[in-house]
Amino acid sequence: MVEKVLFQHNTLASLMAGLYRGTMPLSQLLEHGDLGIGTLDYIDGELIILDGKAYQAIGTGDKAQVIQLDGSQTVPYAAVVKHVADQSFAINQEMSDLDLKEKLEAHFGTANLFQSLKITGRFKKMHVRMIQKSDIGPAFAEVAKNQPEYTEEEVDGTLVGFWTPELFHGVSVAGYHLHFLSDDKQFGGHVMDFQIQKGQVEIAQIDALVQDFPKNSQAFKEANFDVDQLRQDIATSE
Repeated sequence: MVEKVLFQHNTLASLMAGLYRGTMPLSQLLEHGDLGIGTLDYIDGELIILDGKAYQAIGTGDKAQVIQLDGSQTVPYAAVVKHVADQSFAINQEMSDLDLKEKLEAHFGTANLFQSLKITGRFKKMHVRMIQKSDIGPAFAEVAKNQPEYTEEEVDGTLVGFWTPELFHGVSVAGYHLHFLSDDKQFGGHVMDFQIQKGQVEIAQIDALVQDFPKNSQAFKEANFDVDQLRQDIATSE
């Protein structure tokens, strides 16, 4: 049986504290998984990793843009896994995001282990946003107040991401953290809400977490984290 290891570089709390500089090459990150999410150097948009390939979703004026990445970029925060489904089932009726999440949780079996998710299908509506590139300084919660949002209708694509137990809130965001990529690779981002018409769900229970730290980052070593404020910022931004 293949052990499913969630590899996470840095923590979401570090990102919330304003540590935006890329501290791991994307090419190195991809050695640890073929499905994942995160952001890029100076929080420049949303990172989507699907089937071993990496994409960047950014907001450009009145539309979303997706760029396939070559691995030379760096990430300040990202999580990946070699996704191997334990469970799979079809969606044959229209469902809201809340209804689908309730259905997913009925399959998890425990509230204390991470789950990786891959949901491919046709979506009646997909509402996404993407963080805007920022210099070091402003807190993530401040930058997030001005995130562009986009909605696409009748779009085929894939949701990728993770469900995190409350126990690990701060390492990641408790609950769902999902990104979307359309089949034509033209639309994507951090998922706000959606309606699915039909699709296929894959769930994998995570066996272990490898928490990788930006050990060569002086900014990380010297940071003074206000944990209570970080928890508030995560709730506001995610």
